[in-house]
Amino acid sequence: MAYPGQPVPSGFYQGGYGGAPGGPAFPGQVQDPLYGYFAAVGGQDGQIDADELQRCLTQSGIAGSYKPFNLETCRLMISMLDRDMSGTLGFNEFKELWAVVNGWKQHFVSFDSDGSGTVDRQELEKALMTMGFRLSPQAVTAITKRYSTQGKIAFDDYIACCVKLRALTECFRRRDTTQQGFVNFHYDDFIQCVMSI
Repeated sequence: MAYPGQPVPSGFYQGGYGGAPGGPAFPGQVQDPLYGYFAAVGGQDGQIDADELQRCLTQSGIAGSYKPFNLETCRLMISMLDRDMSGTLGFNEFKELWAVVNGWKQHFVSFDSDGSGTVDRQELEKALMTMGFRLSPQAVTAITKRYSTQGKIAFDDYIACCVKLRALTECFRRRDTTQQGFVNFHYDDFIQCVMSI
């Protein structure tokens, strides 16, 4: 299997009909380097589901370890970028996700001051502040407890935390019409907001 940035292995069929996203639209056009990887992972349906995304991210080594990437994090990332609500990612959505994951990786590494491959509560607080989240110490402690193992947050859990914070903030912001930091939720609206993430 070829990884992004690596050549496609010999014997991999690179031709085909039509101009699939990322594939060459006409002879001589350069194929997007991620497309070969996407096609290998996505299989026959041309879509990537959460299980396939988990295998993809685990095999890529982006988390810095060879333990399986968290499946729930994969589901969260798909829901974040799944514009057609199919429960899967097409090539363009996958390409966007790949860029976002790499951005989070750079951000994560910049706050992993001891190079442990994890962030602790203080490192998380600094990271969240640079993303514009102004949370109380109690909220940061609660988040750390939810996403950490023995006080350390691994990369895939960091992504889950970022995705949920972003989605919940957007849900709240849409309802905070006066931008005062206060909203009233009906119970059902609250459940829909929280459970859809």
